[in-house]
Amino acid sequence: MGMIQRDDYLNRLKPAIGRSPVTALLGPRQCGKTTLARQLAEHQPSTFFDIESLPDQRRLQNPELMLGGLKGLVILDEIQKMPELFQVLRVMVDRPENQAHFLVLGSASPEIVKSASETLAGRLEFIELQGFNLSETGINTLETLWLRGGYPRSFLANSDVDSFAWREGFIRTFLERDIPQLGINIPAVTMRRFWTMLAHYHGQTWNAAEIGRSMGLSDKTVRSYLDILTGTFMIRQLQPWFENLGKRQVKSPKIYFRDTGLLHSLLDIPDRHILLGHPKVGASWEGFAIEQALQILRPTAAYFWGTHAGAEIDLVFQNKGRRYGLEVKFNEAPALTPSMRIAVSELNLERLWIVYPGNEVYPVTEKITALPLVKLEIIRDKE
Repeated sequence: MGMIQRDDYLNRLKPAIGRSPVTALLGPRQCGKTTLARQLAEHQPSTFFDIESLPDQRRLQNPELMLGGLKGLVILDEIQKMPELFQVLRVMVDRPENQAHFLVLGSASPEIVKSASETLAGRLEFIELQGFNLSETGINTLETLWLRGGYPRSFLANSDVDSFAWREGFIRTFLERDIPQLGINIPAVTMRRFWTMLAHYHGQTWNAAEIGRSMGLSDKTVRSYLDILTGTFMIRQLQPWFENLGKRQVKSPKIYFRDTGLLHSLLDIPDRHILLGHPKVGASWEGFAIEQALQILRPTAAYFWGTHAGAEIDLVFQNKGRRYGLEVKFNEAPALTPSMRIAVSELNLERLWIVYPGNEVYPVTEKITALPLVKLEIIRDKE
């Protein structure tokens, strides 16, 4: 496999840079932010600073002087290493003589780099970049993408063994270097134990007390660990859908690894054969399908729905004022369940899609349709 074009992201970045004084491209480390920024820079006058490199750190010791005279596109890579630059950027972009547009790249979310959102309120547009998704890699790569995850170097590795080794290195670096660089002092061993434990909770409702007990830590501590992994784009907390239906509904978020490759590494699943025989195969597939749906459909907000009576739907989202549901089944011929019927009527869904690993789109009831994961675009193009 050669270079994978990420046109969708380029097409979102170009107008953002044109309209906002500062654009932030955020996503996990090694997911391709620098590559994308350099592709963008090829077609216009631009200046690139890599804040991880010593020479660039030196160049930025007096940032107002260094950045003040620049024109065109100015790219600041790994901005979370020098959060004080946000203050400088604000001063810059507010000057009437400013002729630069800034693109900042970072691998921690605005919640972690709080200063960014506060300092640059009203001047900043966020775009989130993930690893590859199915619409980029093509539907024939489904099994590889699910097994190895979407990090470019993991996905494009020469073999499953190489991919697994790359991910092991990524996890180690993330724990030993990236987390400490965000000013977070948690021993790498503790964080790895917590992260591995979360792998066993993937696709389940968050239970701080249970996880805290098994690690000998307080609820508050494990909650803060979860927030760190969420803020560095490793974990997705899918919130429950709330509506006053007069029924007791689930209040805690569901926990998903955003990248199934990292999930499989922490569960020690090196290849397809072991994955298909693993007790977490269904949960892994569910998380994979949900992540693909969120990346390809890009709904403004998404939730899961669950009642204490046990009815639940994996994903509920709005599009153009209508409400849709998505239920994921790791099954070649998914059947209708009572939960699905209840959800369609109680949540007043326009349509419920049952996403499954097969190839055929077929109606199950008037409002419920079985949809192969590789055909997710149908939802986007239809609705």
